[in-house]
Parts: sequence; C-alpha cells; structure tokens
Amino acid sequence: MAAILVVCSGNICRSPIAEGLLRRALERRLDDGAPAVGSAGTIAVDGAPAMPESVEAARERGVDIRTHGARRLTPQLIDDADLVVGMAAEHREAVARLLPGAAARAFTLKELTRILEARTTAETEPRLDARVGAAAAARANGAPANRFDEDVVDPLGMPLETYRAIAWELDEWIERLLRALYGPVPARAEGG
Repeated sequence: MAAILVVCSGNICRSPIAEGLLRRALERRLDDGAPAVGSAGTIAVDGAPAMPESVEAARERGVDIRTHGARRLTPQLIDDADLVVGMAAEHREAVARLLPGAAARAFTLKELTRILEARTTAETEPRLDARVGAAAAARANGAPANRFDEDVVDPLGMPLETYRAIAWELDEWIERLLRALYGPVPARAEGG
C-alpha cells in the first residue's frame, strides 16, 4: 500500500495536525483504499507528545492527535514512503540530504498542490506513485512555483490562535491537494 510521510521540524506542531487531517480526508475519500499516513520531524525527540495547542487546534477541526508520539526522520521512514510532504522547503531539502534518491518524491505541501493543480491533462493513472512521478517530472520541467509562499509557518511558541490558523491553513491545502490528486469528490448516493 502507498504511504505518505508528512515532515516538519519537531513533529510536535504542524506535522501531527497535517497527518491527522490528511488521514481523515483520505479515508473519507478512498475508504479502505486510503494510503497509510505518518509523520516525522527533522529534529524530533522520539516519543515527544504533540503540543497542547496542536492537540486543541486539531480537535477543533475534528481530528484527535492526543496519542501522537514524535519520530525522528530517518532514511528508512523516507524509503518506506511513496510521497514525502514537507511543511517547509527546509524539510524537503532535509529529505534529499538524508536519502538523495528520494528527492523526486519530496515536495512541500503547497508546492505539490500547485504543481498538480497546474496540470492540464486529465489524470488516468490511479496509483499515487505514478502521480507523484508526474509531479516530479513537471517540477523538473519548470512547473509553477511560488518560493515566497512555500512554507507553512511553525507556530511553536505562539498562542493558540496561531495554531488554529495553521490548522485551518493545513485543512484548506490538504483539501486542494486531494482534489488535485484524485479529482472532485465523487457524489455519494443518498440512501433511505
């Protein structure tokens, strides 16, 4: 099964929220076919809990991350992932340093979303790895980028309102990413 790894610095603020939101969105859209989602941090202390503000901001968006335990980013975690989604450019670059062969599978959330949204041809390949490969090829060929708006801000040390804003931003970008990866949400038949 395909796996998605979300990466930030400490794996206690942004990436746990993003992991929870992404897992929920994928499960809603793909049911049992949803890829596994995990997270890690470039400077994480293994086992550290998510920040209380992250837990609260995620809870307010309908996701429970109370049992989250941080993991340090390793080459093995990267190797196990079909897609690595960094919260900032520095995280994408850390992935490439740890496992150079994975650079084509590493993007920031905003970068990947913009690349996929800019594609003009209809996607017919349902496999995540094929879509990631197409995004990597588009990036290599000069896909649209916005280097001034690539990162999700680290809320560490900021008030709860900042965590709420980050959770909202992540939720919006994740929904855009899934629309770009899988198309519009299919209409479900309403049963009586």
